[in-house]
Amino acid sequence: MPPYRHRHRLFNHSRLLLILGLLLTVGFLVTSFISYEVSKRSILEAIVDQSLPLTSSNIYSEIQKDLVRPVLISSTMAHDTFLRRWVLQGEADVEEMAHYLREVRQRYGAFASFFVSERSGTYYTGDGILKQIAPDEPRDAWYYRTRALTEDYEINVDPDLANQDALTIFINYRVYDFDGNYIGATGIGLTVDAVRRLVSEHQQRFNRKIYFVNKAGKVVLVGNSAKALNVALHASAGIGPQIEHILAEDSGSYQYADADGNTQILQVNYLPELKWYLFVEQGQDAALAGIQRTLWINILISLLITTVVVSLAHLALKNYQVRIEEMATIDKLTGLLNRNAFTMLMKKLLADHKRDPQPMAFLLADIDFFKQINDRHGHMAGDDVLAGIARRLIDGLRESDLVVRWGGEELLVLLRHCDLSEALRIAESLRQGIGEEAFATNGQAIAVTISIGVAAYQAGESTEQAVSRADAALYQAKNAGRNRVCAAPGA
Repeated sequence: MPPYRHRHRLFNHSRLLLILGLLLTVGFLVTSFISYEVSKRSILEAIVDQSLPLTSSNIYSEIQKDLVRPVLISSTMAHDTFLRRWVLQGEADVEEMAHYLREVRQRYGAFASFFVSERSGTYYTGDGILKQIAPDEPRDAWYYRTRALTEDYEINVDPDLANQDALTIFINYRVYDFDGNYIGATGIGLTVDAVRRLVSEHQQRFNRKIYFVNKAGKVVLVGNSAKALNVALHASAGIGPQIEHILAEDSGSYQYADADGNTQILQVNYLPELKWYLFVEQGQDAALAGIQRTLWINILISLLITTVVVSLAHLALKNYQVRIEEMATIDKLTGLLNRNAFTMLMKKLLADHKRDPQPMAFLLADIDFFKQINDRHGHMAGDDVLAGIARRLIDGLRESDLVVRWGGEELLVLLRHCDLSEALRIAESLRQGIGEEAFATNGQAIAVTISIGVAAYQAGESTEQAVSRADAALYQAKNAGRNRVCAAPGA
């Protein structure tokens, strides 16, 4: 350990660790959030451009098997030769028609099958004649609407009179004779609950919201967890302002914020067989849940790495800071403060002196005939003598005093809380002690003396002025024959 016992930090190592920690944290966070945003953009683009359209196409294919199939069955019934001939032959055998409708219902697993004759107004089912329709009967409005259609069929949701008013999806298909004359309407029905279960199964399978919207913008078919039935989307939050544009296109991808503020990604496809729009939705939050978890994991790992790095840096700084400071502030040969370090310390000491004036004194010591020691015994011997005198000065001073290698063989001592008379006594004691000690080097004992100039600090003067007066006193001691102590003139 160097002879100089006082250490003064040149920089705040806690501040350095704080800056290092902040830089690492900010760097990691910025990198993590940039990666998150890039991944988020890529995932959303993949959902909009690939995943959702592909899922919608798959769902459409699945829905075709479950919902479009009844349309094809109804079309087959409307073009069936037996049905048309039976009507043209006068609808004579009711059981024949009932047997036909019953067979259709059983073969295709339909909930209901029917035929309504334009000529007789009779409503036939698999159980026979259900009723006679009438223009003024509200529950028969569907037939007269179908009769007025310009298209071949319609799909509507109505209670089924033949099955205790169970809510049923009917495909009402127009029937023509062999000459193209309208002769009635036929088709089959599926219960809404059964269809809803099918849609719900698709929702669970594809993990998307699925519902159907008609051309008027109303939800006509939903799954268990989708939107409410018969809701007009024009009044819905988020999607309402876009619904007219959506319905004007056959397909497209859209985004909107729902009533809870969650962003929904929507893929729309028009199903001409059903005359409905297939809406497939995916919540953005659900799609991004994976990378959000990854973001938090990255942040936690980053904080852990930052903590480890800062801790290791703290240990390294703790081990090496003293060495670095010693290199910057301590004279390697003597272990004393160097001149630059003393200058920095004096700024603080002088500031303290202004707040609380206390006596201070400077001793400027010089080894007598030091050049002769170097010439006679070698520079290594001179270095040993200089280091030995430095140790002797430190051993003879208080903890609060400072010893500085001022330059060459000159050593500066700052005595705090010490007036001139006390400083002269201390200087004389140091001079005598060094003069009485033999400094051994290379097996030889070398007698050494020193000369000391003493200057008491005067209020308002700078360090340079005080040391300059001590230097003048040292010059006086040398001129008086060396190996003596002199006070600064005019002190």
